Amino acid sequence: MNLLSTFARTLVLALLFSSSQTFAEAETVPESIAGTTRVTAEQVIDLLDEYDDLVIIDSRKPSDRSKGFIEDSIALPDFDTTAETLAKHIPTKDAAVVFYCNGEKCGRSVKASKIAVKEGYTTVFWFRGGWGEWTEKGYPVAK
Repeated sequence: MNLLSTFARTLVLALLFSSSQTFAEAETVPESIAGTTRVTAEQVIDLLDEYDDLVIIDSRKPSDRSKGFIEDSIALPDFDTTAETLAKHIPTKDAAVVFYCNGEKCGRSVKASKIAVKEGYTTVFWFRGGWGEWTEKGYPVAK
C-alpha cells in the first residue's frame, strides 16, 4: 500500500468514527428526563424570580466552566455529582435546582439530573439548551 492510499484510508476511518461518535452523542441526550421539568433559558430566568433560593448547578467540566458560566451557578461536574456533593449544595430535597451543561449534545446535565432524581430531589429542572442556548441568546455570564 502506498503512502497516499494509507492516508486516504486513515482519513475515511477518522471521518466515519467522528460521524458515528457525534451521532451516538446526540442519541444519548434525551428530549426529557423522568422526574425533571425541562426548561429554556427564559424559563430559567423566570425560575430565578419564582424561587429565592434557586440552586443552579453547572455540570460541565472545569475547562468548560473556565470560559464562562451562568452567574451564581455552582460548579459541580457530573463526574463529581453524588448524594454527598448534592447535599452540600442543595439545602433540602424539595429545594428547586436547575442542572445545565454545554447544550443539546452534552450529556453531563442528563447524568447529574438523573442522580438528583434518584437521590430523592423533587423540584429538579433540566436546562437542556444549557450554555449554548444561554450565550446564543446573549444572557449575562460570569467568568
